[in-house]
Amino acid sequence: MRLNGKNSTRALATLALGLSAASCSMVGHSPKTVSAQPLDRFGPAADYPVVIGEPFTVDGKLYTPEDTMNYDEVGYAGRAAVSGAGVTASHRTLPLPSYVEVTSLESGKTILVRVENRGPMIGTRLLGLSQDASRQLDIAEGASIRVRRVNPPEADRTKLRMAERAPERMETPASLLAVLKRKLPVRGSAPLMASRPVPAMAVAPATATPIPVQTVSQPPKQAVSGAFNQYALPPIGGQVTATSRPVPRATLTPMTRPAPVQAAPVPRAASSGDFVVQAAAFSSRSNADRAAKRLGGFVVQAGRYFRVRTGPFDSRGEAQAALAKVRAAGYSDARVSTAG
Repeated sequence: MRLNGKNSTRALATLALGLSAASCSMVGHSPKTVSAQPLDRFGPAADYPVVIGEPFTVDGKLYTPEDTMNYDEVGYAGRAAVSGAGVTASHRTLPLPSYVEVTSLESGKTILVRVENRGPMIGTRLLGLSQDASRQLDIAEGASIRVRRVNPPEADRTKLRMAERAPERMETPASLLAVLKRKLPVRGSAPLMASRPVPAMAVAPATATPIPVQTVSQPPKQAVSGAFNQYALPPIGGQVTATSRPVPRATLTPMTRPAPVQAAPVPRAASSGDFVVQAAAFSSRSNADRAAKRLGGFVVQAGRYFRVRTGPFDSRGEAQAALAKVRAAGYSDARVSTAG
């Protein structure tokens, strides 16, 4: 098609204006500028890099920040010196950011909090809470609390990064609150792990046994039970007494010889299923049912309390393995006991 001079000039001008408008339209709606900011602020990348920081002093005491995975202390709540909107907190040594469960030792209410700043700058306070965190936990400045570091699901982390509240945690039972209050110092804070006694097992009878030669081969059995010292379990009945009771030499040669030598109590205990792990006790049946469902256990009523247990287990070793899993699930005061 041929165009004369006037029509050719008009067509080229129209085409140039169309291309310019299309170019401006594409630049103004770039997907990169729309999506980059929300991903940086609220996505998983907002939790990195993790900051530890240098040691510093508060009220004459030196604090050294460190990445402590099993942090668990009781103390008193303060106010965060610097905090915006959101359920956040300040702590003197935990990594920034990190996530903690904060429990009111008065009500048992527990919430999830994101630690974002250093503080509080008062040595008598364990954690500085933002206004939103204090409102959700429903406590005032100076209230007694428990602070335990956790690794929450990404959905809960996202809510806190977006200045929203994460779902409340399971309510702490009254029996556990009573134990935590006894460990609470008058001032400052106290770590819960360090306050747990670690009594030794009853190994002394094996080493204090009289000289009879027949008892020399028995200590290896005592050494096996000693591997569970850190859990403070009572010795299995019959195993210690069978190796530590002095036997007159005259009774070893007649027909009575099998009495001290046979280890019948050990196979019986290993197959009786008499061991259970008690995770916690609740005053509410519904709370106990939720905990039992989470742990795959069952509920036993004792008076006005409902005990959550797992098992039963055939041996103490199996109960110990289950105990470690229950404590890792957040029930740090769980223990092994006999069924019944």
